[in-house]
Amino acid sequence: MASDTFLGIDLGTSGVRSVIIDTQGTLLAEARAPLPASLEPQPGWREQDPNAWWQAVAATVDSLPSDYLQDLKAICVDGTSGTLLLCDEQGTPTSPALMYNDQRATGQAARLKSIAPPETAVHSASSGLAKLMWLHDHGYRGAHALHQADWIAMRLGARPGVSDENNCLKLGYDPNNRRWPDWLDQAGIDRRQLPQVHPVGDRFGTLAETLRQRWNCRDEVALVAGTTDSNAATLATGVSDIGDASTALGSTLVVKILSDRPVFAPEYGIYSHRIGDRWLVGGASNTGGAVLRQFFSDGELAALSRGIDPSQDSGLDYCPLTAPGERFPVNDPSLPPRVTPRPDDDARFLHGLLEGMARIEHLGYQRLAELGAPYPKRVKTSGGGAVNNAWRALRERLIGVPVETAAQSEAAYGAALIAAAKVAC
Repeated sequence: MASDTFLGIDLGTSGVRSVIIDTQGTLLAEARAPLPASLEPQPGWREQDPNAWWQAVAATVDSLPSDYLQDLKAICVDGTSGTLLLCDEQGTPTSPALMYNDQRATGQAARLKSIAPPETAVHSASSGLAKLMWLHDHGYRGAHALHQADWIAMRLGARPGVSDENNCLKLGYDPNNRRWPDWLDQAGIDRRQLPQVHPVGDRFGTLAETLRQRWNCRDEVALVAGTTDSNAATLATGVSDIGDASTALGSTLVVKILSDRPVFAPEYGIYSHRIGDRWLVGGASNTGGAVLRQFFSDGELAALSRGIDPSQDSGLDYCPLTAPGERFPVNDPSLPPRVTPRPDDDARFLHGLLEGMARIEHLGYQRLAELGAPYPKRVKTSGGGAVNNAWRALRERLIGVPVETAAQSEAAYGAALIAAAKVAC
């Protein structure tokens, strides 16, 4: 008997990934396609061609097995947070697509300091709102301001001008009251350009008939409101209950927890994304794997970790940062790295670095709890550091709750879970 399937599409910086899962969350098939490198017309500027996004999306879905596509019931798209472009009424781009890490809108971000409340997520040149203001200031016009995920959803069949609550956070959307706030008028924003915002997982369109036929889907396929790539990756780890937390151990350390209430503390880089009537609350530290790579290769890390007893303290008091400055869980732009004294024993040195990062992670969850989020009941961990068993055991001891390596952590898988309504949206 055929089983319903669900498609998740992740739009990353360097590529697109699409996955299909079934109703039990089993990963059935996946496909990837690269994206061209972002253009840099000037220092700090980052642009991509939206048509390249669509070509990569179409290529990945085209390559998925037809046996799974024919039973497709819903599609969800996630994209990089803050990536924005203007389009006309039909969805044709009328501006460059300014990427999430584009920094050209510094003057607009400065103007927002006196306009936007401090707890909003618009106070940086990389915010969607600062980018929209820059586009207006430089003569770009369009009927709709769309994020990366919005534009791809439109190409799939959603009408132009719809978005989700998570991508719209950096555009100034108020997720508490679920509306565009009045202060946006002071920023000179044409409200007619702002998307109609849907809750994550809300149905907001249907797959275009031409695509349904192209992919041989038997039935009508729902398009559901997505999220940002980082939130999709967090949902992929399996957080599902209040108090479930996720730590991503990549070049930096990112912690998020599922909460029954939001926390907005921009002084610590803490923001909350609404997932139905619950919230993903989190922050990012500058510590992480980039520090380790200053001292050790992957092979050295694996070998030295085998010589660490995670049940014991190293006796070292490190603050592992690559450069001065930290925002979360401590707000100190001049906080110096501390990785001395270095013992002769490399295994003990690594022990001290891992322990210092675990203390930062612990303090991060304590900070979130102090500000109103729950303390973790369990932590799902992902990223390159998740495979280090000594580090995992050390973190478990310091945080005081089970730390489990996530079976899945790809954003496309998280988007597919949203499509399948496997999370409370």
